[in-house]
Amino acid sequence: MKKEIITSAQNPKIKNLLLLQEKSKARREQGLFVVEGQRELEHCLEAGFKVHTVFVCPAIAGEEALSSAKKIADATERASSPAKPFLHHPALTEASASSDSAEIYFSGQSPKNQISAPSFLRHLTHAEAPVIEIPEQLYRKVAYRESTEGIIAEVEYKSLSLNDLKLPENPLIMVLEAVEKPGNLGAVLRSADAAGADAVIICDPLTDLYNPNLIRASIGAVFTVPTVAASSEETIGFLKARGIQILTAQLQDSSLYYDVDMRRGTALVMGTEATGLTQAWREAADVHIRIPMLGRLDSLNVSVSAAILLFEAVRQRQ
Repeated sequence: MKKEIITSAQNPKIKNLLLLQEKSKARREQGLFVVEGQRELEHCLEAGFKVHTVFVCPAIAGEEALSSAKKIADATERASSPAKPFLHHPALTEASASSDSAEIYFSGQSPKNQISAPSFLRHLTHAEAPVIEIPEQLYRKVAYRESTEGIIAEVEYKSLSLNDLKLPENPLIMVLEAVEKPGNLGAVLRSADAAGADAVIICDPLTDLYNPNLIRASIGAVFTVPTVAASSEETIGFLKARGIQILTAQLQDSSLYYDVDMRRGTALVMGTEATGLTQAWREAADVHIRIPMLGRLDSLNVSVSAAILLFEAVRQRQ
């Protein structure tokens, strides 16, 4: 793990970090996006993304975390086989591997003196990404969130296509057409993760999947659920070819959602709150479904509606 210290906001690397946060064009051109927070970064790395650069603030993340990362990286570099899985390195032992809060310890030490590191560090150090240490004052300027864990990373793009999706028998898929608000997309992704959905497909997206707001709103679910961007035409063809029923959420000419069988392969399709779904989806649908509205308004937030439909599928399948 290569370590560097930067203290100035005028440093080109800091300026580029801010550019990647703010401009989708810069993200596309460089093939990089920004992930902030230990939890989000861990999910990102577990999904197979490659870290380009890591920015750490020891005053927030903790000196021990940085020190442990350095020592773990040094131990890994001394391994006789660099390709050997990191957790099997003879200098290390792992405790509570089944827990989300699993820690890594250096063997040969008494329990009181063992050096622990957050589980995300085992991915970082193995990735051999350069680590840049920045002071708290500078970190507060570049951090996207007010509450943060002192770590930001630039990560390389890894785009999935429809054909990359590995779907089980009778998959549950969430499809969103032209939903542009990153907050809504993030909330839907969280619900998809909670419901164990097999994929989320964003059709004709008006925001990029690596928007920092989307990553933040999804708390990393954009990495835990296979998420693909494709056109509506491509997605309809993909679903039809695999015999996956298409259920479109719409008020007109529709059945109550809980009266429709969702135990077979199912794609739940939703559009924007303002305009709903396009005609192409309405015509492609096997069944039109609706959530009963008993109040004076005729629409729920798209993320709330998605959660209701996803968990109806979960209820039926259990």
